[in-house]
Amino acid sequence: MKNKLNLIIRFLCFTILFFILSRANIYGEIFPFAFPMLFALAWANQKVYLLAPAYIIGHLINYHAFPDIINALVTVLFLLVPYYIHLVLKKPMKKYELFIFSLFSQVSYITFGILNGISMVAIIGTVLGGLAFLYGCLVIFEPLIIRGFSYKLTAVEMTCGAVILMAISAGLVSFDIYGFSLLKLFVSFGLLVLAHVSTSTLTLIFSGVMGLGSMLPSNNPIFVAPFLIWSLAVLIFRGQNKVFLPLALLAGEMLITFYFNLYYGFSVAEILPTIISSVAFLVLPKNFLKQLSSLLTASNERLAVKNVVNRNRELLGRRLSCLSEVFCDMNEVFKKLIKSQMSEEEVKDMLYEEVKDTICKGCPEQKHCHRTFCEDTKKIFKELITISFERGKVTILDFPSYLSSRCGRVTHLISEINTLTNQYKSYSTLVGNVDTSKRLISDQLSGISSIMKNLADEVDSLVSFDTSRETKIIDELSSNNIICTDAVIYEKDARSTLASLVVREEDTGKLKLPQVVSKVCGGKMAIYDVHPTEKVGLVNVNLKSAPMFDCVFGIASQPKSGSNISGDSHSIERLDGDKFMFAICDGMGSGQEAGEKSQTAVGLVENFYKAGFDNEIILSSVNKLLNLEKDDIFSTIDIVVIDLKNGIADFVKMGSASSYIRGQDECKIIECSSLPIGILQDVNTVTKKVVLNEKDMIVLCSDGINDAFGSDSQFRDFLLTIKSVNPQEVADKILERALANNNGYAVDDMTCLVVKIF
Repeated sequence: MKNKLNLIIRFLCFTILFFILSRANIYGEIFPFAFPMLFALAWANQKVYLLAPAYIIGHLINYHAFPDIINALVTVLFLLVPYYIHLVLKKPMKKYELFIFSLFSQVSYITFGILNGISMVAIIGTVLGGLAFLYGCLVIFEPLIIRGFSYKLTAVEMTCGAVILMAISAGLVSFDIYGFSLLKLFVSFGLLVLAHVSTSTLTLIFSGVMGLGSMLPSNNPIFVAPFLIWSLAVLIFRGQNKVFLPLALLAGEMLITFYFNLYYGFSVAEILPTIISSVAFLVLPKNFLKQLSSLLTASNERLAVKNVVNRNRELLGRRLSCLSEVFCDMNEVFKKLIKSQMSEEEVKDMLYEEVKDTICKGCPEQKHCHRTFCEDTKKIFKELITISFERGKVTILDFPSYLSSRCGRVTHLISEINTLTNQYKSYSTLVGNVDTSKRLISDQLSGISSIMKNLADEVDSLVSFDTSRETKIIDELSSNNIICTDAVIYEKDARSTLASLVVREEDTGKLKLPQVVSKVCGGKMAIYDVHPTEKVGLVNVNLKSAPMFDCVFGIASQPKSGSNISGDSHSIERLDGDKFMFAICDGMGSGQEAGEKSQTAVGLVENFYKAGFDNEIILSSVNKLLNLEKDDIFSTIDIVVIDLKNGIADFVKMGSASSYIRGQDECKIIECSSLPIGILQDVNTVTKKVVLNEKDMIVLCSDGINDAFGSDSQFRDFLLTIKSVNPQEVADKILERALANNNGYAVDDMTCLVVKIF
């Protein structure tokens, strides 16, 4: 029942609208408003089975001659037939097709117009003016359907809306029943409502537009001045009690009628529209006015939303800062849990005492050995313990002859020394692994603390929004046929501007989108993220200031001859903050085991970098993790992290082959002086910073490639001979020459990664 009532109300509204627009004209000859509104509403997904009869009825109430009936039927026919054909084919109608159908819908009007002697100026004006009016209707209807009424209209959309109001004004101005003007009734009621729920600017614009629209049929400015006087009168009491607005309107009407005499006479019917509109305004429910106010001032509410965003960022920053301190304290606790291992002399002294108490206790020669020859005996025992540590065991051959000749417990002594040293080795390894694990956890806690501190500093900073540029972006995109329902522009720091737009899904690939945003923001902007919104058909497009540099890369690899699996692994990962990480990991040896080791190492490095850890913590942690495995398979790591904002590259190398930076006329060598990862428990990472230039090429390679050239200088000289600017071609040429240097045989796994900066 409720749905049927809604359809009836919409049908009546459409009928009244077409009734008014069919009367609207320019100079009494050009009627370009009714038929384009029919096609525009159909494009706006309004039900055609309501639009078609409403258009016919609204048109025929005004004009019921035979040509007028045919004109209305033909117009509707050119809407219904294409509409249902596209519906059956399940193919959406293109916008240009809509214009074509609307043009052909006036064939009957053009034919009868020529036969009845209507001037060609009027005919052409009606048809072409109708197409222009159709474009204006689409400009405002399309975004309203997509984004609703809760978003601020752009300047172009407001202009098109003003044209529609002018057309309505031109249609209403002819309804004058014994001095009672429907136009005055409509405008006075609209002014009261707008003055109460909207801004002064919108109220003045409404009065001016309706006044100009009333001039279209006859060029008579009789209503222009009264409408402006009304708007000024009601705006004086804007923000006051609701009752003062209609009183001000009536006072302005009295002034117009009796003092300025703008209506050229007086009758009760002249003042009746303002009285009726005043009464209607006073009886409007408060809830309706409140909803209308929130609808028309939605853009102002966004300021409160932005303040909430900044407030939430501040609170989140504080919590992250507190969490950072918690992890920092936990790091200190774990550091204190690490046991400091005894020195070599302390271990020997301890084991000497253990051997003496176990073996020599109760021996008849104990006093003689450990008192008379105390220092000599202690020295011999400690030497035997040292031999056991170094060789794994002691034998009878390691005992001095004078000790073995007088000691009757040599066999027990050998057994005890070997047992104690083996037990201590196992214990020492266990304690070392536990301490390594504690150091690893300590490093991770320190890294997490640092990451959270950085996040806290970033989140705690206020976001500076730019409302003026947001509005300009929406306007510019609209003029380029890109519907943007919302835009947020804010600055992350002095060099980073970010923009978040909500647009139609089909608009994301248009080149004009980043171009318009770049123009308004005053710097090159690049799309870095696109994801769907809650509303079907709309996506959120995020853009940010494009970095100064970009990069392309190429990679070439070859496993060791006779092996199907390479022991080399590589990683190419884009990090936050416009950074790129390139890495090559060379597992010692070749084959599956070396490959798995290198993949594990490079995977750990990649994930640590993506998480935001520092270079030192990353390599220290990866080294400790791999050191725990004790499988004697080590890996070299060659990493370069390029900051595209400033063109600075950080080279981090552990046991890897030399890297190269080939410029226009020279080639720099980046050497390594550290051991491979996983050999020692503690590593000292060295990061070398290099400022890159445009068109520089960075070359990373594994030992298999570098060794094939004999020396770094020979490799450098070869790189200078390569004239190609394509990094993939350069990588292929390097691998090709490395294989040629070994007669086509891959002595070791070969991997070459080339990165070009531009």
